[in-house]
Amino acid sequence: MPSFPVSPPDDLTLTLLNVSLTGIILFRPVPGEAGPDDIVDFAYDYLNPAAQRMLQLPEQPADTFLTLYPHARQTGIFAFYCAAYHAAEARRYDVNYQHDGLDNFFRLSAQRSGPRLVVSFTDTADHSRTPAEQALRESQAREQAARAAAERERNLLETILTQAPVAMGVLQGEEQVVVAVNEQMSTIWGYPRAQLLGRPLLEAVPELLGQGFTELMADVARTGVPFVGTEVPALLLRNGRLDTYYFNFVYQPLYDAAGGLLGVLDLAVDVTTQVHSRQDIQNLNEELAATNEELHAANEEFFQNNTELARTQLQLQQLNEELEARVLARTQEARAARAEAEEHRARLERLFMQAPASICILGGPALVYELVNPGYQQLFPGRSLLGKPILEALPEIAGHTVYHTFQQVYETGVTHQELGMLIPLARPEDGVLEDRYFNYIQQARHNEQGHIDGVLVFAFEVTDQVRAHQAQEATAKQLKLITDALPVLISYLDREEKYQFVNQAYEPWFKVPAESLLGRTVRSVVGEAAYAQIKDYIGRALAGEQLTFEARMPYSAEVIKYIHTNYVPDVQHGEVKGFYVLITDITDQVEARRQVAAANEELHLRNADLAALNQQLTRTNVDLDSFIYTASHDLKAPITNIEGLLHVLQSMLTVSPAPAPDAAPVLGMMYESVTRFKRTIGHLSDVTKLQKEHAQPTSEVALEPVLQDVVLDLAPLISQSGAQLAVDFANSPSVRFSPKNLRSVLFNLLSNALKYRRPDRLPRVRLGSHADGDYVVLTVQDNGLGLAPEQLSELFTMFRRLHSHVEGSGLGLYMVKRSVENAGGHVSVVSEPGAGSTFSVYFRR
Repeated sequence: MPSFPVSPPDDLTLTLLNVSLTGIILFRPVPGEAGPDDIVDFAYDYLNPAAQRMLQLPEQPADTFLTLYPHARQTGIFAFYCAAYHAAEARRYDVNYQHDGLDNFFRLSAQRSGPRLVVSFTDTADHSRTPAEQALRESQAREQAARAAAERERNLLETILTQAPVAMGVLQGEEQVVVAVNEQMSTIWGYPRAQLLGRPLLEAVPELLGQGFTELMADVARTGVPFVGTEVPALLLRNGRLDTYYFNFVYQPLYDAAGGLLGVLDLAVDVTTQVHSRQDIQNLNEELAATNEELHAANEEFFQNNTELARTQLQLQQLNEELEARVLARTQEARAARAEAEEHRARLERLFMQAPASICILGGPALVYELVNPGYQQLFPGRSLLGKPILEALPEIAGHTVYHTFQQVYETGVTHQELGMLIPLARPEDGVLEDRYFNYIQQARHNEQGHIDGVLVFAFEVTDQVRAHQAQEATAKQLKLITDALPVLISYLDREEKYQFVNQAYEPWFKVPAESLLGRTVRSVVGEAAYAQIKDYIGRALAGEQLTFEARMPYSAEVIKYIHTNYVPDVQHGEVKGFYVLITDITDQVEARRQVAAANEELHLRNADLAALNQQLTRTNVDLDSFIYTASHDLKAPITNIEGLLHVLQSMLTVSPAPAPDAAPVLGMMYESVTRFKRTIGHLSDVTKLQKEHAQPTSEVALEPVLQDVVLDLAPLISQSGAQLAVDFANSPSVRFSPKNLRSVLFNLLSNALKYRRPDRLPRVRLGSHADGDYVVLTVQDNGLGLAPEQLSELFTMFRRLHSHVEGSGLGLYMVKRSVENAGGHVSVVSEPGAGSTFSVYFRR
């Protein structure tokens, strides 16, 4: 048997804990240094078998809650437990926990009991998941895979930038702010990366001012046409002095998936050594030409001085050998420079091949695939692309717009961009055409002479995104179909009191198409007289208050309606954006109430001898009034059908990757309305049963056994509250009443005495009985919250609740009074705020 640190449970409670399919945990808070209200963790006192099975833990784990589940802080579970421990009522929390060895969806309910926190929970892993839950799991798996893929791509881009063999930098905006730069580019510009990042280029490298580079970059950003520079000189500061260096570079515009300009990519190669080598060779050739001139002069003097000629020839031979050696050295340097340039070109090609985007290069008028990176090849699995004209590799695009735009770009040189274009492509397994959607950029490639010799393509497949958007639009249409089918007026008003959504039910009321109301103010639609009835409610709803009210609406001199209205504020990030409106026409019910009241008055005037019967009829009519008022849609079948439709709609919205932002609040509001309708019908069924039991047979019933049965049912509440009961039925141990109704009377009075107790003292309840003339009086006295005098007149009204901090229907005391009065008795109450209440039930002897 488990050990309990406060008090052991009885056999029935222990049996319930053992057989329960719901997990039960008893926690003991671990206080911090600030005192008992500072909870830093929870220790386990007990886990029932269901909780042990779901969590794979022993009955009393030695480790604390946060030790076992450190991620409970970031998922909000620990904060929920702390709030539930400090609160007076039970709280609930739903969470999908995918940490610390668990991958489950938990429904949690927690409430403090004395010094402990009692937690009840269910786990979807403990039973078969619904299709909606399974779909959610699959969606989460796809989302995690997508995040992992995005992280890999980001790491790949960062690796390309930092490890690329060429100098690279990315600049954004009109000020050309440096947002990315690798060490090679940092070395070229002559400043550390930390000093370059986040600063405009001319501010970070001021010596570039007036050299034309920023102007070229601005033209590339404006026109979208890349710029290629060859052996361009630049005056740069290195080692504290300005020197001229030479570069081959490319300014390439970068675009996002939507075609927006991200910035300009600067790829540069320092060719200063090659330029200097070529200049040395040119200088050497000039020296050789000068030497040849000198040789010619020497030959003319040959005949004048043989000795001088021989000496000159010897000097010339030595000079030629020296020149040949220098030419050979310069030639080797030039070859090395060309090899280095070729290596740079190969590195650039590898960079394009490793890029995460889908890239290809089409050459010549036939648009032959010259370069295809892996990302582009993955768009067309199983197809051979390299070396083939595009129409041979992709014959199904012949005649399609995408092929015509390829030709236009090749002929005009104007860059073309498409977003979400539909291109039917053959499936590799069976050749059947399937619809696929792409974002792409087609950009002309120019040769050294500036002529167009090919097309550069950047492509991104967006089929999944387009289909998700189409599914979202279909879901929105289905939601409108459902709301249009409901007889309730449903709308949404923004902060300017303008209609942003209305359902079809508005048309017969205002004799105009529902769409014509969108964008109009509520005042212009309902008229000044009707607006005056609801403008205060509108102001309260826009202040964040949820309202339910009835109003008389004079839409015109001829049309007057009585409406039952719900206003539900739309609160986003702490700000009220607008509110949802649900309106039910109760004109018929109001007229019916008036007719019933008139009929009752007429009957009262006609026959005074039927006064007693009229009182009963009046009470019945009041009940009928409440029934008509509360259950305007009292047919269970339509409500059940609507609830079924809502479940289908919720399943569809759950599967959809990106549901409409207005769908979830409207759906929750509709669920709440259906639940309220069903609960009201259930309560009214209880009232109907009570009316039918008006003449239920009575017998002599002992009070003590009935009270013991009620105390057994209320044992958890008695234990939780620490209540003390004092019972004295010695004077009148029995009453003449229906046994079932007597149990209901005792249960309602005793449970109310416990529920409406004062939080600052233990509840004490005295139950007694005594004879009083023709009656046996049962008294229930408590020391609870008590009631003000003005509240006593409403105490026994159906559905009236005078305290809202505990759950209840407002029907219990009404049924107590009605059942006692049906048997010829009556109920009275004496109460004082803060001191308590005494209920006296008079049973006819």
